[in-house]
Amino acid sequence: MSKIKTRPFDVSNYLEDEADVAAYLQVAIEDGDPALLAAALGDIARARGMTQLARDTGLSRESLYKSLSGERAPSSDTLFKVIHAMGFKLTVEPLITHG
Repeated sequence: MSKIKTRPFDVSNYLEDEADVAAYLQVAIEDGDPALLAAALGDIARARGMTQLARDTGLSRESLYKSLSGERAPSSDTLFKVIHAMGFKLTVEPLITHG
């Protein structure tokens, strides 16, 4: 019997267009966990190229890998630099409340 070779799932392999990226990022934001948002941004950065993101943000690749690992929440400064360099903007809208 032959062994089946598998590789770990990596969402960055499936972020094929801007609609995929935006939907993925929206879900991460709605979750409300800053570390999850950082991890999602890291996935997007790997899909697009971490080297270019480092150039665009002025941060080192090593710093970006650490900040966007999802192991901790990066500083708001880093988050805003990354989000802007990726070509996104954050918007705010009121939560729908009943009562």
